[in-house]
Amino acid sequence: MPAKILDGTAISRQILDELRAEVGEIVKKTGKAPGLVTILVGNNPASASYVASKVKTAESLGFHEVQINLPEETTEAELHALIEKYNEDDDVHGILVQLPLPKGINEKAIVNAIDPDKDVDGFHPLNLGKLLASGGKDGFVPCTPAGIKEILRRTGVNLDGAEVVVVGRSNIVGKPIAGLLAQKDDTANATVTITHTGTKDLAFHCRRADVLVVAAGVPGLVKPEWLKPGACVIDVGVNRIGMNEKTGKAILSGDVDFARAREIVGMITPVPGGVGPMTIAMLMKNTVRSAKRHLGLE
Repeated sequence: MPAKILDGTAISRQILDELRAEVGEIVKKTGKAPGLVTILVGNNPASASYVASKVKTAESLGFHEVQINLPEETTEAELHALIEKYNEDDDVHGILVQLPLPKGINEKAIVNAIDPDKDVDGFHPLNLGKLLASGGKDGFVPCTPAGIKEILRRTGVNLDGAEVVVVGRSNIVGKPIAGLLAQKDDTANATVTITHTGTKDLAFHCRRADVLVVAAGVPGLVKPEWLKPGACVIDVGVNRIGMNEKTGKAILSGDVDFARAREIVGMITPVPGGVGPMTIAMLMKNTVRSAKRHLGLE
């Protein structure tokens, strides 16, 4: 029997509906809407597309959304000054600087400049530290790992004692999701192994995974024969492998051979339509959470 498809698009719609109701309550109680500032530097087409989706979603929820488009030649000092402005703005509860940034701007310095209490991307070192210490209960969890955990939670995947293998060690996905799923709580408590493209015998580790999270950015990296029958596969990879001549849209592929894998595993996320929509939904959830804190509702 083919695997159950974990539909991130459908789950994200549920979350957004819940958030829309929360935003209504916030406005009713305080007269203020959650405030989100999104900052785009330069003209990277992929970045512009991602930001447009975030802005559209924020507006649909009733956020106070401020979109700032800066030219490619913007200096690090200018960007830093803009962040400081919004750090001090009481009507802004979340600040997002779209990455990657143009050459000449130190991304680490910019991320560190954002007030951790408004870092709704969850990339500030203080928030990453809180993730490891408490699962992010008193901070913000990076949106993609938060979305992965929410998919697992809402689809009833039992992580208690499960063997979880993460392929990828980035600060954006790999390390945070490993930290989240290893937490000692009733929604995690897994045994987690972090692997990567330099791991010796990667296939061995993948084969023993009850839950496999692949975030390496290499199309088709994980072969079907590496998968444990009945396992749950979360494919985070979004790789452009060509262009559809009829539609003009990019052809996307995950890090797992989806068509063959779904004949082996028990559950799998599609690409697109799996983790991607959840990332934006969790960004909105972080912003609502931040607003409630700043407005004294949490």
